[in-house]
Amino acid sequence: MTSAEPWLTFAGSPLDREAVRRRDHAWLEARLADQASRFLPLWRLQPLVKSGGSRALAWARREFFADLEPTPEPVLLGSVGDVAHFAVDVSSAPRPEEFGIGDVARFEDLRGVAPLLAFEEAAISAQARSLVDWHARHRFCAACGAGTRAVFGGAQRTCAECHAEHFPRTDPVAIALVVRGDRCLLGRQAAWPAGMYSALAGFVEAGESLEETVRREIHEESGVVVGAVRYWRSQPWPFPSSLMLGCIADAESEAVRVDPAELEDARWFTLAQVRASLAGGRGEPGLPPPLAIAHQLLRAWSAGELR
Repeated sequence: MTSAEPWLTFAGSPLDREAVRRRDHAWLEARLADQASRFLPLWRLQPLVKSGGSRALAWARREFFADLEPTPEPVLLGSVGDVAHFAVDVSSAPRPEEFGIGDVARFEDLRGVAPLLAFEEAAISAQARSLVDWHARHRFCAACGAGTRAVFGGAQRTCAECHAEHFPRTDPVAIALVVRGDRCLLGRQAAWPAGMYSALAGFVEAGESLEETVRREIHEESGVVVGAVRYWRSQPWPFPSSLMLGCIADAESEAVRVDPAELEDARWFTLAQVRASLAGGRGEPGLPPPLAIAHQLLRAWSAGELR
C-alpha cells in the first residue's frame, strides 16, 4: 500500500504511474499489445466489477473492446511490476449486454461498489473514472477550438492546430470540521436524505490559500467566523475529479446565519451526539457514509485525535 492513510477510500493505489516510460511511444505500443496487460472497461463511467460474494475489479484483455466502433483508446493508469494497467471507455456500446459477460461481471456505480472493493482497487477505479471522464470532456482545445489528441498514454492531450497542451484537472475542495469546545458545526443540503448533516465544504478559488477558503466558505454558508485552520488529510474524490482537503477549524463565533442558496440548515452538535451517531444511533445528526472524508473527520474528532 503506497498511502499513509489506506483507510481513506480512493487513496492508496499500488500502481507506478510510469511518468518516464509513458513518454516512450514504443514502450506504450508494446504494453498495449502485450497479452499480460490488463484493461479496466468503464461504461458510462461505471467500472466493470466481478459478480459474486467477493467483489473485485473485472480486468479484461484487449479483445474485449476490439470490435467497438470507433475503437476506444486506452488510458495508461500505471503498472505493477511488468504488467501495465489501462482504463478503457467502452461507452460507445449502446448496452452493456453486448459484451456477453452474463452473470460473471457487471458495470456498477462507483459510489455504491467502492466500499465493497479492496482499498487498492477502489483507488485504481477512482483514477480510471476521473481520467476517462476528463478525456471524454476535453476533445476540443480550450484555446482555439480544434480537436485534441491523447499523448503519453493519456497523461495529457495536445491540440492538433495550435499545439496547446492540456492536462487532466483536479479541483481542490476545502472541507472543514468547525469546532468550538465539545461541539462541532455541521450543515445539510435540501437534496440529502432527511436528517443527514456533514462538514462544510467549498472549492478553492483563484488566488486563495486553503486556510482562506475555509474561512470564506464557513462564513458564507453559516455566518460563523473561523480563526485557526489546521490541515488534516486529503482524499481523491472522482465525482468527477476533486481533491478533498480535510481540515479542522476553530470557531470564533457561535451564531448561525444560513445562506439558503447554499444550505438548508446548519447547527451545532455535541460530541455526545456525534459519538452516538457514529455508534449507529438513529437520531440527528445522520452522517455521511464511511467512504467520505467528512465521516472520517468526525470519527477522528470524536476519538480525540483532532483536539
